Amino acid sequence: MGTNIAASSSETYLFSALTILRESAAEINRLSVENTAAEALQLIADTAVRLVDRKDGDGPAAVIYAYDTDRAAFDGASRTSAGEPGRPAADDFPRPDGMGARAIRHRKRLLSYEEPSIPMQEQKTQAGIRTMACYPLMAAEKPTGALYISLRSERRFTPEELLSLDLLADQAAVALHNTQRFEGINRVLQRKVDELERLHNAEQLISSRSSLEETLRGILRTAVELTRASHGSFRLIDKRHGTLRLAAISGEETTPSDPAEPDLPVDEGSSVVGWSAKRRQPVRIDDLRIEPWNRIYRPLHSKGRMLSELATPLLGAGGTLEGVINLESPRTGAFGEDDQRLMEALATQAVIALQEARLLEALEEVTVRMVRWPLDRLLEFIIQQACDLINAPHGVVWVLSAEDPETLVVRAATAGHTPGETLPIAGSMIGISLRERQPLISPDVGRDPRFLRRDLAAKMGWVSGLIVPLLMRDGTPRGALTLYSSEPRAFSEWDQRLLTWLANHTAIAVQDAEALDQLAQARERQTLAETFAALGDVSANLLHRVNNLVGIIPVRVQGVLEKRPALSEDAYLSAALTEIEDNARAAMAAAREAMAYLRPVKLLPTSVGVCIRTALERLELPPGIKVETDGLDSLPNVMAGEEQLRLVFFNLIENAADALAAMQPSGGPSGLIRVSGHAAADPSGGPPPMVEILLSDNGPGVPAERRENIFDLAFSTKRSPRKLGFGLWWVKTLITRLGGEIRLVDCGEGCSFRIRLPSGARPGGLPAAPGDTP
Repeated sequence: MGTNIAASSSETYLFSALTILRESAAEINRLSVENTAAEALQLIADTAVRLVDRKDGDGPAAVIYAYDTDRAAFDGASRTSAGEPGRPAADDFPRPDGMGARAIRHRKRLLSYEEPSIPMQEQKTQAGIRTMACYPLMAAEKPTGALYISLRSERRFTPEELLSLDLLADQAAVALHNTQRFEGINRVLQRKVDELERLHNAEQLISSRSSLEETLRGILRTAVELTRASHGSFRLIDKRHGTLRLAAISGEETTPSDPAEPDLPVDEGSSVVGWSAKRRQPVRIDDLRIEPWNRIYRPLHSKGRMLSELATPLLGAGGTLEGVINLESPRTGAFGEDDQRLMEALATQAVIALQEARLLEALEEVTVRMVRWPLDRLLEFIIQQACDLINAPHGVVWVLSAEDPETLVVRAATAGHTPGETLPIAGSMIGISLRERQPLISPDVGRDPRFLRRDLAAKMGWVSGLIVPLLMRDGTPRGALTLYSSEPRAFSEWDQRLLTWLANHTAIAVQDAEALDQLAQARERQTLAETFAALGDVSANLLHRVNNLVGIIPVRVQGVLEKRPALSEDAYLSAALTEIEDNARAAMAAAREAMAYLRPVKLLPTSVGVCIRTALERLELPPGIKVETDGLDSLPNVMAGEEQLRLVFFNLIENAADALAAMQPSGGPSGLIRVSGHAAADPSGGPPPMVEILLSDNGPGVPAERRENIFDLAFSTKRSPRKLGFGLWWVKTLITRLGGEIRLVDCGEGCSFRIRLPSGARPGGLPAAPGDTP
């Protein structure tokens, strides 16, 4: 910069002043984003002092203040000076009605000798100041600051000085305006950087799997620091009581002011957070003293009066309310739009933390219950957890049918579907999800042609649907977990991931339950084989003794008749001896047939058709009872004991015939028994293939109250002289010994049994049990 202007003529002054102003303008033009407002203020103050024509005793000085238009006040921290002989007084600050305030209010320069009504501050007169000029610095019709120029003499400013200072004031206003904008931009950018860093920290806090309380406190601290709030709080929804429970607080000595009221109702008239929760929308209050906020404000902090509040609801899946985060400040208008956007971002982070915490909690509970609970109860629990986490009212667990791999069966459901209900895979939404092994969403299941139960969707009010396949550990589909909403719903990626995690646990539960069931069946077969092996030995010995003791009776009768022929002439004695002989022979036959149940099973390739035909030949069907067979001759052989398998079919057909015969006196329809079969894949997915036989009739069926006990040992409706009287328990026991299974199934009418028997080697490579040898 050049030198100051010494006492000179008017022309010389103007030339020097223009040179100084050109130099100043060049410096101002070089100001950029990197320069601070303080640097601009110092440049202006230095230039103002240089523009004053120095005369003896003048001692010119300049002071400049920036002006905060938001607060309509000068910024005391911005005070910058040039030419002052010493340190300014501590209370040297523009007065509310002083020259600076008036200059900005009237938007013109003020001179002390033209404004006698404005007394000079006492500390200034004590410092020797006698004359003062004050310039408002105006840019874009807004004040940016005030420039004071003082002299220590009684003289007035010359017209040339005032003209030069007028030009400097215009330059200074623009320069200060630009640097303030630059500083504002820098502050905004820095704040955005800070926000991004803190948001990143919040994300890391969530991903660190800290406790939920610690995560919420971390997010809350971030919100308080970034918005410069006094304190804040997290309130989470208590679904059981419908209240907002205080979960975390943060800030300056934050302690609840009313420990007796830790919960607030979700109600517009109860509190600001209650208002935000009820309306599901953020609320930014600049002054809590105005209506209606002054009536519903509930202080969290017991010290000091809060004047501003910002509350943001935490909205989870489907718009469900998770809680509210709120901030408070003792300053009016403390929060702006940027703060509100920041809070919404942090609220999203909080919702993610809540969802992950609840998911982890749900998975832990599912894992614990997998060990202790039966499968059906566990599946009901998983559905309830999924509905709660994703905010969907209805859920269903489907599994592939053990009898027909192309059919799905409802295993558990909240409403609408009933356990045991079936659905074909072909052409269904679930079938598509299983084939692609991916989640599938339907915006409106009631209108989606892929949804095969649109009638049920209309009845239940289902709108949107989310389907996730149940995949086994090797990726094989085993079923599906489906959720339905009662309102249009765009299921998010988080919803899909969450349901997938639960579906994985469901698949594991189903697979483990099936493995345990197979193990239990194997153990049951082993136990039965060992038991019947022992019983077989006992029965063989018993049968031998019966033959010896009872078998001698016919021989003795024949011997008596041969030695005493006259007895044959006595009609009574002859008839009695003949009855004794016949009953003895019948007793031995009955014993041999009954003991057949206890004989060791010799597993050999056996024809199902031959066993059924043999059973029919030995049966005496009541009049009006007809038996039809279909597909039996084309069935592959099964590994079984032929006598035991014949007994199975003998018992089942005889039971059906007896039930049908009981209907005839009441005028019921003609009795029909159908026996059909086909080869079916093993439900476990591995060898050997299974042979499936369906035996059904058009009789009265089995009452619902007896279905659960039909295979129990003590369950029997009749006794046959050719049976042991143990009913279907024997049938199930024999089939289990053969490595198969029997189930009572619902085929619309009458009674139907589905029998599955392995063909080829024993299932799973199990060794033959003692007494059950191939």
